[in-house]
Amino acid sequence: MTDESLAALSDTLFSIAVGLYSLAVVAFCAELAFGGRKAPARELVAAGGGAPVNPAAGGDVDDEPAKARRWGMVAMGLTALGALVQAGVLVTRGTATGRLPWGNMYEFGTAVVLVAVVVYLVLAVRTPSLRHIGVFVLAPVVLSMVGIGLFLYASAGPLVAALRSAWLAVHVTTAILGFGIFFVSGIASVMYLVRSRYEAKVAAGEQPLSRIVHRLPSAAALDRTAHRTVVFGFPIWTFAVIAGAIWAESAWGRFWGWDPKETWAFIAWVVYAAYLHARTTAGWRGRPSAWVNVVGLGVMVFNLLYVNMVSTGLHSYGGLK
Repeated sequence: MTDESLAALSDTLFSIAVGLYSLAVVAFCAELAFGGRKAPARELVAAGGGAPVNPAAGGDVDDEPAKARRWGMVAMGLTALGALVQAGVLVTRGTATGRLPWGNMYEFGTAVVLVAVVVYLVLAVRTPSLRHIGVFVLAPVVLSMVGIGLFLYASAGPLVAALRSAWLAVHVTTAILGFGIFFVSGIASVMYLVRSRYEAKVAAGEQPLSRIVHRLPSAAALDRTAHRTVVFGFPIWTFAVIAGAIWAESAWGRFWGWDPKETWAFIAWVVYAAYLHARTTAGWRGRPSAWVNVVGLGVMVFNLLYVNMVSTGLHSYGGLK
């Protein structure tokens, strides 16, 4: 039995979360607009005529004005409040239905976005310079939430019979965690590619005029963030794939059947394994490995959208493929 009032509250909280994230995007944009120039360290020398610092090493000097800093704090506050409200979306829906709130595509997508936002908040608190990629994280978050609400919405209700298994809590939960972590990692790699090109131009003596790019964290910091998040998320995704195989054996009598969802989950695993290997291989460090990580994010999005919504297979029940 579904508690209609809690289900309605969940839907209302979803709209509020979208509004809060949208305001956070505006605040992050204001932070970039009012931010002072982030001077590359190569332009500076230490007192007494010391040697300049290589900007690729992350030695940027930030002269951020107080107004920009205040906008950044407002943006972070709105993002944190939005995450709390979005968590309320899942809690109220789960309470209304008496089950885990990721039994269909609407709930799954909402949970993935929540994990991505929480991962970003943790990273930004631990490394304050990463706050400057907030607009590039929250803008896709807002677009994702709008798309989820418009195209994936499903009324609160009980699980279909095929999903009534303890493995739902194991397999789907770890898949949500892995996807959310990879979401942030992929964005960090995109920002790394942009920032590293900027730093290469500065090192060559050019004077790039981009007001946005010079506010980004250093390429080295973005590269570290992308790598560390994949290192953290890869074992989780590996466990999700293994748990899915065990659940498949229990439900269908085989561990693997090359179902479209299984196939693309494995392809994603291979891509992220290739990224971690590329990071340790001479000639693949830096931009080449970052591109592999971006491809990994593309595979994850393709797996969620095309494989779930267009292709057919054994994972087509309950709106969650």
